[in-house]
Amino acid sequence: MRKDRNRFLKDFKLQKDQIRNITRVKQDTKIVRESLLEQFITDFKNSSDLSVTEFPYIQVKIYYFSYLINKDHYEQFLSKLRNITPEQLQPYLTHSEFKVLPDMKVLEEAILSGNAILFTEKQAYELPFQQGKGRSISSSETETVILGAHDAFVESVDVNLSLIRKRVMSSQLKTIKLYVGNTSKRTVYLLYIEGAASDKDIEEVKKRILSVHNDGITDTNMLVQFIDEHPNSPFPQFYTTERPDVTVYKLFEGKIVGLMDNSPNAFCTPVSFFDFMESMDDFSQRWIVGTFIKIIRYIAILVTLLFTALYVAVTTYHYEMIPQALLPTLLESRSKVPFPPVIEALFLEFLLELLREAGARLPTKVGQTIGIVGGIVIGQAAVQAGITSNILIIVVAASAIASFVIPSYLLSGSIRIVRFGFIILTGFWGNIGIVFGMGILIIHLSSLTNLNSPYLLPISPMYPKLFKYSLIRGPFKKKAERG
Repeated sequence: MRKDRNRFLKDFKLQKDQIRNITRVKQDTKIVRESLLEQFITDFKNSSDLSVTEFPYIQVKIYYFSYLINKDHYEQFLSKLRNITPEQLQPYLTHSEFKVLPDMKVLEEAILSGNAILFTEKQAYELPFQQGKGRSISSSETETVILGAHDAFVESVDVNLSLIRKRVMSSQLKTIKLYVGNTSKRTVYLLYIEGAASDKDIEEVKKRILSVHNDGITDTNMLVQFIDEHPNSPFPQFYTTERPDVTVYKLFEGKIVGLMDNSPNAFCTPVSFFDFMESMDDFSQRWIVGTFIKIIRYIAILVTLLFTALYVAVTTYHYEMIPQALLPTLLESRSKVPFPPVIEALFLEFLLELLREAGARLPTKVGQTIGIVGGIVIGQAAVQAGITSNILIIVVAASAIASFVIPSYLLSGSIRIVRFGFIILTGFWGNIGIVFGMGILIIHLSSLTNLNSPYLLPISPMYPKLFKYSLIRGPFKKKAERG
């Protein structure tokens, strides 16, 4: 009798403990769920664009931004949810497409990425209804080519990754996902070919990107300015492009490529000054033609940089350099201008920059009109008014045309700024100013590095074997044999 009584008390105690444990688990689950939901509501309060759909009979709330989700997929999901009983809800949400969200950080990232969030009694789930629509793939407007592919990156990083994956059909293409910013987490993908890229460089790029805590970065061209070594230099140190074929070519050269969400540009590193002088048209033609075009570009840089400055130097200090046959025409043209050559040149170059900037900001048809009005009407009127000479207009126009030959828009902008420095130096010292300016420019370029790689490689330091593939475009067969 006593044994039966003890066994009864023991069983009763066990049942009581089990009931207590079940109750505690339910209470804990409720506390966690309510805590996450309350924290979510607190964080997103005063967000009038946040939408919510409630299903009281199964105790479900769905939060989303209506303009970020795919509404067709969302309506299909709701039609299924309306026919579900409370008992069927939990098994339905165990499908792999519905991801459990463990904390507020992951939850916030999910809803801001364009997904919907479903709250049940127990947990929060991510519903993958991200809007897939965006700008369709079109040709590049800043890097046009005559031969070769014409597709360009868009603002969707998924589409940009697919454009690269289609060209690099190999498991050796590796990707690393990173986030930039403290509040506004922006996704950055690092891509590289395993075995071709340097592990040390990959770690260095990762370290620099993770050290960026600025929330105002909206484009790849802004991001690279946070991670380069020489932010005060006018010259670009990371090669940015909106062409997938250029990106793939750089990958196979052992470069590291970065893609950022909502940016139609990719960055490549490490690169040198001569990478900014390449165009995909160089590789689409025979090597002799490609080399000739490259040499034309180097001449164009010198023309852009020095032509106007040389005019100022000659007309101010070195009349003996002017051919005798041209001297009377030049004197007649200059006789009506009351300003010294340096002021005349700076005025016309500044006017040209205004026209260039206005043409870039205005719609295409209006921009063409600005070009005609600026180039012909204002130029002719300036000559007749005696503000500038005919010959200087020819010189400045030749410099402007030469600047358009440079393939990289970033490098072209840098050269245009440096050109003003050369004009001012020649206004003070003539040809000595050009020599002094070139010395300063070469020293500055030699001191630059990109990911600790010399900016003027292979000239400084000197690697003659790389000349064929940097300064000129050598034959593909020789390059393949070299490996």
